[in-house]
Amino acid sequence: MVRNAVLFVLALCLSAVLFSCAEKEEGKMKDAPMLSARRPDSRRETRGLAKAEVGGKVKLMILNPGHYHAALVQKSMYDQVAPVVHVYAPAGPEVQEYLKRIASFNTRAENPTSWQERVYTADDYLEKMLAEKPGNAVVISGNNQKKTRYIKSAVDAGLNVFSDKPMCIDVEGFELLEQAFATAEKNGVLLYDIMTERFNILCILQKMLVLNKEVFGELQKGSVDEPAVVKESVHHFFKYVSGIPIKRPTWYFDTAKQGEGLVDVTTHLIDLVMWTCLPDQPIDYRKDIVMKKARRWPTMLTRQQYEKVTRALDFPDFLKGKLNSEGVLPYYANGEMIYTMKGVYVKLAVSWNFQAPEGVGDTHHSLFRGSKANVIIRQGKEQNYRPELYVEPAPGADAEELAASLKKAVAELQSKYPGLTLKQPRSYQGRGWQVLIPDEHRIGHEAHFRMVTERYMQYLTEGKLPEWEVPNMIAKYYITTRALQLAQQ
Repeated sequence: MVRNAVLFVLALCLSAVLFSCAEKEEGKMKDAPMLSARRPDSRRETRGLAKAEVGGKVKLMILNPGHYHAALVQKSMYDQVAPVVHVYAPAGPEVQEYLKRIASFNTRAENPTSWQERVYTADDYLEKMLAEKPGNAVVISGNNQKKTRYIKSAVDAGLNVFSDKPMCIDVEGFELLEQAFATAEKNGVLLYDIMTERFNILCILQKMLVLNKEVFGELQKGSVDEPAVVKESVHHFFKYVSGIPIKRPTWYFDTAKQGEGLVDVTTHLIDLVMWTCLPDQPIDYRKDIVMKKARRWPTMLTRQQYEKVTRALDFPDFLKGKLNSEGVLPYYANGEMIYTMKGVYVKLAVSWNFQAPEGVGDTHHSLFRGSKANVIIRQGKEQNYRPELYVEPAPGADAEELAASLKKAVAELQSKYPGLTLKQPRSYQGRGWQVLIPDEHRIGHEAHFRMVTERYMQYLTEGKLPEWEVPNMIAKYYITTRALQLAQQ
């Protein structure tokens, strides 16, 4: 306990030194030798990193890190990434929280990182970054109202962008994001969002079983009343990240800055639907997506809850006008949408509570209906709030035939994922199976940030994204912003 306390104090001291140095420099930065950002070049073979930089180091810049995801990108070191990281942000508690997390990663007992932060804090942080460009890739995770403008400014300047979700939060932002993707194409840089859930073992195995025709058959079309794909997730405002109670910015609970629930976490759900049902296939939102229904509703947040998660003693002035007669904030974090993707009906829902009960975290329910089987992720009380994977016969399907196909599929998957087995829960009465996944394959959410970052570094080195990624990112943000537009009508 003494050792942990000492490490924690050292982390706080280091972050304070980093931040105070930035303040004392009054915007001046001590620069390490850096490769300059690449010049605009539309040739595909030189995209990502400039041709002279391919095989060299990725040099990160962190822009206004208002969300803890910015720090999670740096929870690990990467062979391709230089240890010197340049941070540009306004002075204040958000950049201090980011620096505290980096300091804690640098001073932890097990496998510490060795990041060297060069911090610039002043009101002209964006302009300063664009003028200096000491790196070649920008990480953006923070105020979502500003994010799309940040993205567009960075790609205009010939910089690669690794952005947290969501990239935009309304129809106007979507239009600017489309322009940003066009500019990135013209300037030969890679614009990519951080989709961590593709590295979740439950989602990976669900996808592999859905794509197995002997097990799943054909994806059903579904209807408004019985969609072929259903995804629902439940989240919580107060939680622990890397063992530390989360501190959210005061603006987080202003939907004009953070965005409503329909445009935030839904990005992951939409991405998983595309990635699972239509792998490696580009989607044109103009002809492949039709929004059918959407609705929204608030989570009610008391002043005491707001204080607990932000450390602010009261609601700020910009939120007081939104309080109800009892002084409670209606925060529109919840939403539901139904749309079709190439004729397949999809239903997505996201909801937020303040804090999960003891032993319970965020949860995810996912259903894909096939002609032979339904493949389902459940994470309820019966599963002890731990996600589990199930396969059930579709209506009218032959259960014995499915059992044989499923056993064969799981046996084939064991070569890549040793220890996978099947069992029939008693409650299923012979009408379904659970795929048992060993703990060694269940990597936590924070570890997924390393995996998605490594994937982006691979794309930077190769100088290109897969052909389907950009149209599908655009389609994803069309779906979120169109759903919000419809729900608000």
